Amino acid sequence: MAFIHAPSRRELMLSAGVLFAWAHWPKLARAEGRDPRMLTIVLRGALDGLAVAAPVGDPDWIKLRGDKALTIDGKPPALPLDSFFALNPAMPNLHRLYKAGQATIVHAAATPYRERSHFDGQDVLESGLDKPGAVHSGWLNRALASLKAEHRVGDEKAFAVGPVTPLVVRGSAPVMSWVPPNIKQATDDTVLRLLDLYNHTDPAMARALEGRMGLISLARSEAMGGKPGDAKPPNMNGARAYFTEAAGTAAKYLARADGPRVGALAFNGWDTHNNEGVASGLLANLLGALDGAIAAIETNMGDAWSQTTVAIVTEFGRTARINGTDGTDHGTGTVALLIGSALKGGRVIADWPGVKATSLYENRDLKATTDLRAVLKGLLRDHLRVDERVLAETVFPGSAKLKPMGGLVVSA
Repeated sequence: MAFIHAPSRRELMLSAGVLFAWAHWPKLARAEGRDPRMLTIVLRGALDGLAVAAPVGDPDWIKLRGDKALTIDGKPPALPLDSFFALNPAMPNLHRLYKAGQATIVHAAATPYRERSHFDGQDVLESGLDKPGAVHSGWLNRALASLKAEHRVGDEKAFAVGPVTPLVVRGSAPVMSWVPPNIKQATDDTVLRLLDLYNHTDPAMARALEGRMGLISLARSEAMGGKPGDAKPPNMNGARAYFTEAAGTAAKYLARADGPRVGALAFNGWDTHNNEGVASGLLANLLGALDGAIAAIETNMGDAWSQTTVAIVTEFGRTARINGTDGTDHGTGTVALLIGSALKGGRVIADWPGVKATSLYENRDLKATTDLRAVLKGLLRDHLRVDERVLAETVFPGSAKLKPMGGLVVSA
C-alpha cells in the first residue's frame, strides 16, 4: 500500500491519524445475514460541540456566544438540522447524510470524566473505564476480543497508520498496523501529552511549547500558508488531504471482502484555546477537513457502506462561553457524531440541559446529560452483536446500571 501524500510533522501536529483494524468478524451478526463494519474516530484535543451543532432554538444561545454564535442567518449561515439545532456550515457532507437518515448527532454527551486533563480524559475515553490509569487495554479491543473470530486476513499481523498505538485498540485482539516511512518517530501524541503535563506543572513552559510546536499558532505560521499574526484563516490543505487520505484508506480496508470489520483512527488538533474560528477560522477548517474525511469513508466503503457505522468521539467538550482570546477552554459536554447507512439517522439525540448560566456545569460547561458509554454500548450490542453482559463487565467494566442506548441502528 502506498500513500500519495506523505504528511509533514507540521501537518501531523494538526491532523495526526492512527488507524488500526482487526481481522475478527462478528460471527453472530453474519449468521443473521449481515456483514457489519464499524469504524471509530477519536478527535484528540476536546471538541467544541456547541460549535458543531449549535442550539439555535435555545433562547439563551445568542446571549451565551454573542457574535461568535452560529445562527441560521449568519455569515455563513448554519445548516438546519431540526427546529432547534443547526450544523456548522463547514460540514455539508455530514448535513447531506443527516438529511438522508445516515447520520445522528448525540448532544450534551460525555464520558464519566469530569476533570480537565487531556491525558486523563483520553485515557477514560479510550479505556472505557470511569477513571484514568486503571487498565492498559481499550474498550474497542476488548469488544473485539469477545467476538468469535471467523476469519483472519491472510498472513498479515497488523495494519496501522502512525507510529503510536492508541489505548482504545490496545489489548489481546490482533491488531494490523502500518507506519508511513516518512514519519519520524517523535509523535504528535507525545507532544499533546507533554503539553498537558506542562499545563499542570509549568503553564509558562506549556505556552512556550505550544507556540513553538504548533496547534493554534502553527495553523497561522508561514508553513501553513499564512504569516504570524495573520487574521485570515490558515491554509489547511495539507491537513485536509491527510484527514481524507487516512479515513479513505481505513474505509478501503474495511470494505474489502477479506478485510477487517472493525477499525479505529485518531485526528489531533482540536484544542482551540485561542482564536477558535467557529465559522471561518481554525475550527471551521478542521471541521471541513473532518467533513472531507466523512465523504471519503462513504465513497471508499462502496457497497459495504450499507453495513457501516462510524462513531466520531472526543475526550470532553469545551467551555460554553468564549474566553478572552476568542477561544474556548477545557469543558465537559460535547457531541458524538454517528454516520453510516446502517444507522437510523436523521436525528439529534439530546436531553438538552440548556445554556443559561444556572444550567451550566460549574457555571462554565455544557452539562452532560448522556453518558457516551451508553451510546457506544448501543452500537456494539445492536450492530456487532456484542453480548450485553460482556459490555457491562468487560468492555465497559462496572457499567451494568448504564443501559445501552437502543434504536441507533437499523438492525436493532
